[in-house]
Amino acid sequence: MAIARHGLSIGIERIHGQLFLTLKVVGKLLHSDYSVIAPMIESALQGVDNPKIKVFIDCVELEGWEVRAAWDDFKLGLKHGGKFTHVAILGNKRWQKLGAKIGAWFIATDVRYFENIDDALQWLQESEKED
Repeated sequence: MAIARHGLSIGIERIHGQLFLTLKVVGKLLHSDYSVIAPMIESALQGVDNPKIKVFIDCVELEGWEVRAAWDDFKLGLKHGGKFTHVAILGNKRWQKLGAKIGAWFIATDVRYFENIDDALQWLQESEKED
């Protein structure tokens, strides 16, 4: 019997002295996943004056969202999108690329989709020169 995994992990990663917020998404996301992760993001951003955060999201193992979780994701992006200066989304499916483009319309930041992790991380590093 196959084990059905799903969830969202959050972390901080340092690459060549730069810090990135990292998210890894696995399986089909549920509303209950956002009920846990949203307060964690809220807590991390609380009290930070004028945050300038770069984000790396690994969606390679993402299978989709339940409807309510997709709405949660949309609301989270609207609420905090302006705090993120650059968002690199790593994926391997056509619908993920389309989702990244659509999501970029709703948040005030530079969002790009990549199919190669090195390209994504290099873009995030080079974006520091623009800030």
